Amino acid sequence: MYVVIEGIDTAGKSTQLDLLQKKFKDAIFTKEPGGTQLGVKLRAMALGGEAKSKIAEMFLFLADRAEHIEEVIKPNINNTIISDRSVISGIAYASQLDIDKLVDLNLIATENILPSHVILLELTPEELKFRLSQKENDSIELRGIDYLINIQNRMKITLEKLNINYIAIDASLKIEEIEKKIEDFLNV
Repeated sequence: MYVVIEGIDTAGKSTQLDLLQKKFKDAIFTKEPGGTQLGVKLRAMALGGEAKSKIAEMFLFLADRAEHIEEVIKPNINNTIISDRSVISGIAYASQLDIDKLVDLNLIATENILPSHVILLELTPEELKFRLSQKENDSIELRGIDYLINIQNRMKITLEKLNINYIAIDASLKIEEIEKKIEDFLNV
């Protein structure tokens, strides 16, 4: 399985990934962006706001994705891989371009290797506002609630366009409830 946990910032991906690490002790755990040595540098550049152009930012993420596929996914394709974000986020967050063009670019970067299971943790605008108020925000989170909710909607559209097996889960549920829904989804 190539499993991905997706969701906008503060949706609870890290919490659920920690729980999955306890259950899937032999799995390969990774993340996008930043799952490789090059990716760490590209992630810092993108999240630090170094790219002034949104197109340049998108290409930083595409470079990270291509490296991630080559260095992490392909060598471990016969194992269970669990990733914090993936191509889904890459397409959704590059909101300045048409989704269909982004799908094409990302399929090049991933060499058509896509997750087998995607867990999408969803937030309401109200819950997102509360969660963002509880932390220091990075350059992407500072773009605001409307921006992030639009990204969440683009994630769903992307999942449909790529025809990927996924489950959408209300991220405001109790941690244990979310954990159970994920477990049921992965055990099918």
